[in-house]
Amino acid sequence: MWIAQVILAALFVLVAVPKLFGDPTAVASFHSMGVGDWFRYLTGACEVAGGLSLLVPRLCGPGSIALVGLMACATVANLFFIPGMAAAAFATVLLGAILALVAWGRWPHTVAFYRMARSLIKR
Repeated sequence: MWIAQVILAALFVLVAVPKLFGDPTAVASFHSMGVGDWFRYLTGACEVAGGLSLLVPRLCGPGSIALVGLMACATVANLFFIPGMAAAAFATVLLGAILALVAWGRWPHTVAFYRMARSLIKR
């Protein structure tokens, strides 16, 4: 499981770099959706945060769940909002499925994180 998480973490950090550093293709993709640069930066930051969370035992469960949500949003964007990117939806669905398997395998981490967060909120 850890090997898959390390590979996924590297992948998410690598795909975030063009978004964060203003690669012209990334800029054009986000502008074609009608959103500004703020959304490109937000997406890149979420990808980096999610990728890094896969490397932290306490965060790998919740992080993988968050990345499943991100992949669901990316699938919708690829299918309906970015012209010519429908084929890329296959990759986002596949990544989402792999992340769902990680989330399932790391469910005890997710439960422990939830309990810890809940106890902090009750204070």
